[in-house]
Amino acid sequence: NAWRSICCCVSEMKCAGLPGGEVNESGGGGTPVQIEQWALGLRLGMWKLRSAKEGRDCVTDEGLPLRTLCDLKGRQVWEYVTQDEEPASTKAKLEACERARDEYVRKRRDEGVKHSADELLRIQQCGPNYMDVVRVRKKGKQKRPASSTKEEHQDTPVDRNDFDEAVSGGLDFYQQLQMEDGHWPGDYGGPMFLMPGLVITCYVTGTMGTVLGDARVTEMARYLRNQQNPDGGYGLHIEGHSTMFGTVLTYVSLRLLGAKASDPHCARARKWILLHGGATLIPSWGKFWLSVLGCFDWDGLNPVPPEVWLLPYSGKSGIGWAHPGRFWCHCRMVYLPMSYIYGARITGECTELVGEIRKEIFLKPYEEVDWNKARNECAKEDLYYPHPLLQDALWYTLYKLEYMLLPGRPLHFLRKKALAETIKHITYEDENTRYVCIGPVNKVMNMLCRWHEDPQGDAFKMHASRIPDYLWVAEDGMKMQGYNGSQCWDTTFAVQAIVSTGEASRVMECVRRAADYIESTQVREDCPGDLESWYRHISKGAWPFSTRDHGWPISDCSSEGLKATLALEPLVGEFISDDRLDDCVNVILSYQNKTGGWATYENTRSFAQLELINPAETFGDIVIDYDYVECSSACITAIAAYLRRQRGGGEWRSRHPRATLERALRDGKRFVESIQKADGSWYGSWGVCFTYAAWFGCEALEACDGVLGTDSRERLERCADFLLERQRPDGGWGESYLSCELKQYSQLPEGEPSHVVNTAWAILALIKAKQHLRDPRPLHRAARALLDQQLPCGDWPQQHISGVFNRNCMITYANYRNLFPLWALGEYRSHVLDLGGK
Repeated sequence: NAWRSICCCVSEMKCAGLPGGEVNESGGGGTPVQIEQWALGLRLGMWKLRSAKEGRDCVTDEGLPLRTLCDLKGRQVWEYVTQDEEPASTKAKLEACERARDEYVRKRRDEGVKHSADELLRIQQCGPNYMDVVRVRKKGKQKRPASSTKEEHQDTPVDRNDFDEAVSGGLDFYQQLQMEDGHWPGDYGGPMFLMPGLVITCYVTGTMGTVLGDARVTEMARYLRNQQNPDGGYGLHIEGHSTMFGTVLTYVSLRLLGAKASDPHCARARKWILLHGGATLIPSWGKFWLSVLGCFDWDGLNPVPPEVWLLPYSGKSGIGWAHPGRFWCHCRMVYLPMSYIYGARITGECTELVGEIRKEIFLKPYEEVDWNKARNECAKEDLYYPHPLLQDALWYTLYKLEYMLLPGRPLHFLRKKALAETIKHITYEDENTRYVCIGPVNKVMNMLCRWHEDPQGDAFKMHASRIPDYLWVAEDGMKMQGYNGSQCWDTTFAVQAIVSTGEASRVMECVRRAADYIESTQVREDCPGDLESWYRHISKGAWPFSTRDHGWPISDCSSEGLKATLALEPLVGEFISDDRLDDCVNVILSYQNKTGGWATYENTRSFAQLELINPAETFGDIVIDYDYVECSSACITAIAAYLRRQRGGGEWRSRHPRATLERALRDGKRFVESIQKADGSWYGSWGVCFTYAAWFGCEALEACDGVLGTDSRERLERCADFLLERQRPDGGWGESYLSCELKQYSQLPEGEPSHVVNTAWAILALIKAKQHLRDPRPLHRAARALLDQQLPCGDWPQQHISGVFNRNCMITYANYRNLFPLWALGEYRSHVLDLGGK
């Protein structure tokens, strides 16, 4: 095995263009002893996760030194290193990584398991043989008395010794994954349309070698090959059915990364593309990226005119309600650089490779494609949000007017003015996020815009330095994440989970590090300038999703940051001042809409009717920032916790009057009640799906009852009944991501075990709904289901994907499999076991 691992690594280094030697078909270019001596002497390269200051020098060859507000705390980047540890340790880790890669390929091929398990992170943090460490021996499987049936046994409380061992073992394992700066790292990948934008941008700018480099190119290609579906296509996300969007962009990416057209993966993908109608049927975002590369004519893309940024913003003008400054910020920040690129017609050089791709992805010769017809074509596999007739009429009108704005035409002065306006806002976004940007899509688009502005400029190089922030390596390869990570979000949840177990005092070093990270990540200032003119919300006092350098404030992240801070105070003292906590409460209050609910990054700025102009066929509800049960619940529970802190301290220490906070709670409660469905459920927009929303909905109502003295028993019991009707025979819950797409509860296939994350969310919801006071038996069965699936090392298995955005695209939250079972078991312990289980 050691020899095989060495040869595989040498082969990989050769493929990546790294130091190595010729490797023959049997796997070696010399005797095993010669190769092993050479490899260990050179200290074979491997991927290592760097965080905070340790990763300061981890920038691309094209990049400049990083800008930071927080000494880079939270930055998590994978670096390919060749000299790091002692050879024996390096060899053991290399062997473990290779076994993990082989096992992933086997499971995907034989068992249909599509999700990686973050094995490379675990090998680094816990050691190459971490699975051999036994922390949990019984895994909750207590011996059934001879006098009881299996069903009667499942309805009894979990054995206390088994339970304590499981919680302690789970906590001991999970604290190993924490980084030195206090955050928990993890895979935040899943969407398949992110990496192609980066690859195309690097190809067009001529920086494949300097921005990506050979080692990254090798791992990216590994990832793309691993994610191919049995039919040869690729999905919108890793667990999705094959789509034209995923398949064409992945095919193009593999070709740009060096794969030949005859490569088996490329051949199968190309066959899928042609059998399903060719690349003219790719959705609009795919048409855009192909146009940038030079494999699609700009006339085949519905207009993305930058001139909309010149419209009046004021609602009094009427048209101002459709100003892009009123869009949901992710939509706004994507279509901002997209409009610049479209308006400037930024297109790469038509190289020999681009010419080959043109011939490979269409049903007819490139020169004969009807681009006007292609504008509104979309494969049925991709069509989640069909264009309304009104939108088609709008695009047709703009399409006919577009030629008037081109160089030499009468209205070209407007195009020049619009491009100047959009690059101004692009620059503002870059500077205020230290060139991280709000997300991966606008990150690479902004990078392309700044290159177009000045190919040798510092702005492009600053962008290049932050590319590693978005790349994550697991046993399935290197992927591009949906953000620069979920560091702050996961850490605030992890803190609350650890506190709930009652064992926080046993892991105080872990707790202190987490407190340090939370303290350092709070945003301390608003963005500069007139916020309204930049279409930005206040941010002083908020917490972001990932890092302070990223800095975009979010309602639920701010709320979970506040709750985690308050949960930590009894353990570490008051480590964030009252003024800063008041700043956070001020941000949370400012986010509340007239509906009583809360949206994500900003207030809702326009009307839902704007969704009629949603041009993205693959995503739903993207144009404005809607109210969500998750965001509303997080804000409600944060305000309730803050009120309890103020009341418990005797003297009122907040600058926010009690009446203001209580009024916000009453309005928020009414909103949460208004969106509860007749069957007692809530629809989840950021997690899968009804189990996730049930936890938030029940938590919000229970918190209001505790602070305001209201009575939500009937609503809580309805939600509990909804969950209990869907409890599976093994005691857990298993909800498919299809719930998000179909907006109705969808079970995982029969025969699969329940999902530990869904089960944990259901337990948390049921306890908030006071199910333990009605009938604790379902909770006993659910807790036993979590313990039965726990691994001997204390970890829990990675199962189906559990995050979602825009209704239709799934995303990974790798930390959920650890923190939510711990959290649920902690609540079960304090509300059920500690009360005798009756």
